[in-house]
Amino acid sequence: MSGLHVAALVVLAAGSFFLLVGSIGLLRFPDFYSRCHATGKSDTLGVMLLVLGLILVEGFTLNSAKLLLILTFVGLTNPTATHALARAAFQIGLKPRFRRHDSGTSPEEKKED
Repeated sequence: MSGLHVAALVVLAAGSFFLLVGSIGLLRFPDFYSRCHATGKSDTLGVMLLVLGLILVEGFTLNSAKLLLILTFVGLTNPTATHALARAAFQIGLKPRFRRHDSGTSPEEKKED
């Protein structure tokens, strides 16, 4: 096994790790915004590492050039989509959760009560 294949396996394993961490964050975090943050960051990095690993496995061919375009597309669109989702949720009035046992009200609203 060549050094390039070992590097590809390491990058593929790292990408799989980040996708797993993002999935766990999606299940464990309490509100929409923290879930959106966890999946947006880790899924983007995980998919980009997986595609980079596939480029290393494939070698420098036409297929790796196509994978490079996919890598660029994912790097630009995933963070944009995550931001658009979070912004739309905020605009329709979904409030972030500030404390573990909080009902979703902000600290300023609690002071008024």
